[in-house]
Parts: sequence; C-alpha cells; structure tokens
Amino acid sequence: MTFTPVRRTETPAIKNAPHVGLAEGNGSFNNLHLAALVLGVPWVVKRFIPIVNRGGLKTYVFMVLLLGVPITVGYWTVMSMYGPRKNQKVSLPGKDIEEYITIKDPELKAKYHGKEKIPMQVFHDAYFEGKIDFKDDVLEIMEQRHDWAKMVMTPELFKYVFMNLIPEVIVHSQSQDEEQVRDHYDRGDDFYSWFLGPRMIYTSGVVTDLTREETLEELQDNKLKIVCEKLDLKPEDRLLDVGCGWGTLSAYAHKNYGCDVTGITLGKNQTKFGNDRIKNNGGTPDKARILCMDYREIPGGTGHYSKIVSLEMAEHVGIRRYGAFMRQMYDLLEDDGVFVLQVAGIRPHWQYEDLIWGLFMNKYVFPGADASCSLGWVVNQVEAAGFEVKNIDVLGVHYSATIWRWYKNWVSNKERVVEKYGERWYRIWVFFLAYSTIISRQGSASVFQLTLHKNLNAYHRINGVPNHASIHVTSEKELSSVE
Repeated sequence: MTFTPVRRTETPAIKNAPHVGLAEGNGSFNNLHLAALVLGVPWVVKRFIPIVNRGGLKTYVFMVLLLGVPITVGYWTVMSMYGPRKNQKVSLPGKDIEEYITIKDPELKAKYHGKEKIPMQVFHDAYFEGKIDFKDDVLEIMEQRHDWAKMVMTPELFKYVFMNLIPEVIVHSQSQDEEQVRDHYDRGDDFYSWFLGPRMIYTSGVVTDLTREETLEELQDNKLKIVCEKLDLKPEDRLLDVGCGWGTLSAYAHKNYGCDVTGITLGKNQTKFGNDRIKNNGGTPDKARILCMDYREIPGGTGHYSKIVSLEMAEHVGIRRYGAFMRQMYDLLEDDGVFVLQVAGIRPHWQYEDLIWGLFMNKYVFPGADASCSLGWVVNQVEAAGFEVKNIDVLGVHYSATIWRWYKNWVSNKERVVEKYGERWYRIWVFFLAYSTIISRQGSASVFQLTLHKNLNAYHRINGVPNHASIHVTSEKELSSVE
C-alpha cells in the first residue's frame, strides 16, 4: 500500500513534531463487542458450568455482575495490546529501547530491553522514582515515544480507575475539592513561577503570529485581551472570575476596563498573591478583590453579575456536579449578561495513549479534574443549563505553544526546583510539561473557549454583534500589561 507522505509544520510559534512524532497509535475499541462479551460470556458459563446451569434469570444476572468487570478489564487489555495503529503512514525507526532511555533497575532492565517496549505507565512511574533516565532532552525523547514505549492498559491503571478515579467521580465533595486544590496550588508560588513566569497564568495562551516565537507573556496577554473583548467589558460591569488562580485576569480586567471584579479561588496563596497584584496595579478592595472560597459559596444572588468568566476551572467541578455548576452560573448571571467558559477536554475519537495520559494527569497533576470531556459533551451541558452558544474557539495547538514555553522555563530552573522540592517533583513536572506539549499539539487533548449567553426570547442578540469575535480581535483602546 502506498501512503501520501505526512507533512510536518515548520513554524517558530510551536514545538514542531519530528516525522516520527506524527505517528498514530492504537485506538481499537468496539462497544458492541464489549457488550456482547459482558452479556454473552456469563450466558455460556451459566449454560455449561455445573450447579449454576440449574439457575434461572437471577443466576444469569448474578453471573453478569460477577464477571462483568473482569471481562471488561480483559477486553480493554487485549485490545490495547493487539489492536492496530490507526494508520501506518509514519514508519517507526525500530531502534532498541537502549537508544532512548537508561533503565537502572535490574528487574525492569531484565524485562524491557532491545525491541521489547516498556508500557508507558510502567515507564513514567519508574522514571519518577529515579529507576529510569532519559538519554537526551526529555521532550525530544518523548517525541520518539512510539518507538520505545507501548500504550497498553496495565493492572496498575485499572487499579487506579477502580480504587481512586471512580470513587472520586461519584463523591466529589467540597472537602475533597478543597484538599486536592490546596495541596496542588498552595505548594508554593515559587514552584509555579519557575514555569509560569511573571504572569502566573495556569491556562492556555493564544498564538497570533506564526512567523516568530512570541514570548509566554505575549501569548498570555493575547488571551487576556481576547477574553475581555469577548466579554465586552464596560466600567459599569460586575465581573465574576470563577477559579481565578493568581488573579491576573481579574487585575487585568479591572485595570484596563474599570469594571468591578470578584475573583474566586480555593488557593490561599493564590488569594494573597491576587489581591497584592490588584493593589500593585492600582486597584482597591471596594472595586476588585480575590476571595478564598469554594464555588458553591460564591456571594451574590440571582442576576448579581453582568459578566462571568471561568478559565479551565470547570474540569475540577467534576462530571457529577457539572450540571449544577452550570445552573449556578446561569442564576448568577444577569439575563443580558455574557459568560466566557474555557475548559480542557480529551477527544472522543481517542487512542489508548490519550486515556493513559489522562489517567497520569488525574493521578499526578490534576487530581479531581475528571470533567475533562469532549467539546460535544460540554456543549450539551451548557445548553441543558439554559445557555445559548454564541462562539467557540478550539485552542489545543495554542495550549501546545504555551506549554512548550512552560517546559523551557521549567528546565532552565531545574537546580532551583530540585534544591527546594526534590528530584521527584522536578521529574513529574518535566514529564508532564514535555508530554502535554505533544498531547495538545496532536489533538489528544484540547481546550475549548465558549462564549455563552442565556437562551431567552428577550435576550437582544443583535446587541452582541460587535463582540461576536474569535481569537483575532482588535481593541479600540490601548491596553497595558499586568506586572
């Protein structure tokens, strides 16, 4: 079979993939096949195994419940191991694993060597423990990952799904959110500054120029401007920033648009940092403030805010509470208000690599962020809550550009990180940032920016034409950065 060559990009705006980095993985899975196995195998067992073959419907149902989980685990395992790549347009070099990584653990070294690839989950866990090292730059070796790692479901991954992920999805209590968020974001502002830089923005920036490598600060300033213009902020607006992080957007909106701003975060460090940032940029508590509280406790009654923004916080709300969160935002927003929602998610036409990466992220980087779903799912949720979608921008490749800059910052600060937080934290984050640069570039995960308003007959949609903008926006005023 002859394939059309896979084209590469050559732009300084992003980390361009080498040819092998464009290889497709295995995405083989069929719900009908799985359903047939889950229902069919217990029927065969009940029919032919002594004792249970004497039972009726209740026995069959019991066998489905008893065998359903192991059958599912087995199916996922086999399909991840033996399913074909989506296509073979990119040939893999076929080098020995020793060309890419150094395995120091004797047991692992005896098991994975030569052409025997290592499961990605086994690899990253061992790497974090110092049992394996990269032979070159982490990002460059990760670009070659399909030549030395296999994307298979492992017992450890299934254990995490059943023992951690599923219970957290079901519960997702307020105390759980507080514990996870504060453990993550209150680690230390210096920890985050070593990759986020002076803006301290932990969400995707936006590329506007493909001809040069815009700085991280330029990408973030582009995003801040775009969001504020989509909101069509005016001095008389009351803006709610849900999951405001270190308060940079809140400070920016107040400084440049003169609106009243309330930022909400669970991070204690972020609250102090954000209020200091507002003060340092000319704001006062009576007009702009960051409050440390759970989103369930947001002050203000029905229709209290004329504009609402939430950038990559809704993932932490969780699947079970997503609808309630959206209805809460609906109630807090004025009937003629605007809501800009930015949320990350995994593609529905997934490959096993996407799932393995998502489980890594949930375990090591963003615990509790289980609502990282597809764009279609998000649209269904916001529409069910009563919103109308005005505009959607898909910013996955912009996230890749952003994270690539975070990665370079992190690597440049390795000595500081290791000295204060230890080698393990450095390794987890260098792997996370390197892999995320790739994952968001290739579409495994993306980020969606939605402009919403209430779907009411009385909403004057024509008045929203001037700010019906996408990422290429212009502003009539001169905007200044938040330092």
